[in-house]
Amino acid sequence: MGFSDEEVERYARHLVLREVGGPGQQKLKDASVLIVGAGGLGAPAALYLAAAGVGTVLMADPDVVDRSNLQRQVIYTEADIGQPKAEAAADRLAALNPHIFVGGYEGVFDEASADELVNGVDLVLDGTDDFATRFCVNAACVRHGKTLVSGAIGRWTGQVGVFGRQPCYRCLVPEIPPDAETCQRVGVVGALAGVIGSMMALEAVKLITGAGEALTGRLMIYDALAAETRTVRVAGDPECPVCGGGEV
Repeated sequence: MGFSDEEVERYARHLVLREVGGPGQQKLKDASVLIVGAGGLGAPAALYLAAAGVGTVLMADPDVVDRSNLQRQVIYTEADIGQPKAEAAADRLAALNPHIFVGGYEGVFDEASADELVNGVDLVLDGTDDFATRFCVNAACVRHGKTLVSGAIGRWTGQVGVFGRQPCYRCLVPEIPPDAETCQRVGVVGALAGVIGSMMALEAVKLITGAGEALTGRLMIYDALAAETRTVRVAGDPECPVCGGGEV
């Protein structure tokens, strides 16, 4: 496909990287990514993936921008308040990089829409704060053989994991926790969303270009208060109803 002179200038810092170079940048240009949740994690992830030159970026979120979002959802401004997140985010990404295709989905993310959206892309990022949606996204990724980059934050702690056919996200979280916490209830430091969202984007770039070793089958946990990270392996659950012996 090749690059225009403007693209060569835009992606110059990637093109000189041994792990990316021209072939890797072409892979980014050819890639399509679905970001489920245009919030605290989806916002920075989308900005970095669009800036990196991912050819197609789709944003899925049924919510509208609220003033309380602006503390951490850096893709929006005061002028976006009341606007659909998927639409406002797509507009910002298109303005950031005119060389890519950006789309937004504002509908409910259920099994039918998940199948359609997930099946049409190469890679999926999930930064939602709703376990039902997370389970729906994960199941669609397993059904269609798509890799899932999952991120979560709360208070001062965040995590990033990459899931394939097995282990999948349900191996890590078999059931919705009865005491599940949300950022709205327990709070979250805004900059943490940037850290974890950027990590999600970084994992996506590695997966697309083949650079380094992705967090496949592993979970990185970041404690911002202690400035510490640890990485744990996620074991596949043979009884998992999604990727184990159960129904997919």
